Amino acid sequence: MNGISYAKLIVVEGFTTYSGKIAVIADDNIDTDRIMPARFLSRVSKSGYGELLFNDVRGADFALDKAGAKDSTILVVGNNFGCGSSREHAVWALQQAGYKAVISHRKPDAPGYSDIFRQNAANCGLLLIELPTESHSKVADLGSGSEVKIDLPSQTITFDNTEVRFEINSATKHALVEGLDLIGTTLRYADQISAYEAKETVTR
Repeated sequence: MNGISYAKLIVVEGFTTYSGKIAVIADDNIDTDRIMPARFLSRVSKSGYGELLFNDVRGADFALDKAGAKDSTILVVGNNFGCGSSREHAVWALQQAGYKAVISHRKPDAPGYSDIFRQNAANCGLLLIELPTESHSKVADLGSGSEVKIDLPSQTITFDNTEVRFEINSATKHALVEGLDLIGTTLRYADQISAYEAKETVTR
């Protein structure tokens, strides 16, 4: 570690407020293999996954291929979204397909997202929102193509003169608002890390 230099901290655009069209996929338990089929995981590049999103279920009857979902940037899903095997590629595919946020259904006995998918999304800067049944129904019932506004600082979603609130982990919220992934968050402490390593080098 001696002599290491840290890159200048790069902060990408943070998520504060965003308005966009929703696409509704009402299914529960959509696993990561459905979002991003396993056979595509051997790619060396981190890019090119957007066009492969839901590759094996696309077609005229699939929600994202219907006219109402055209140009959608907010995905509304059922509960336990992202279950199954761990793969960041599922998050990358959603982001590269243009999705800024996912809104899921949190039931009393079932979470909106699997734990691993939730962590991968936080690490990659994808906003995940969980809504209880009544609030989720209000959003989902709008149907694909409807526009909503997400205000992350105030933790609200507004549409048609209606507002629903959502909860989010404070650390995840802070990172999203500031536009920081795990590396960006770590690099905020670059001076302290460098000072510590310099001290360790001297004492060896």
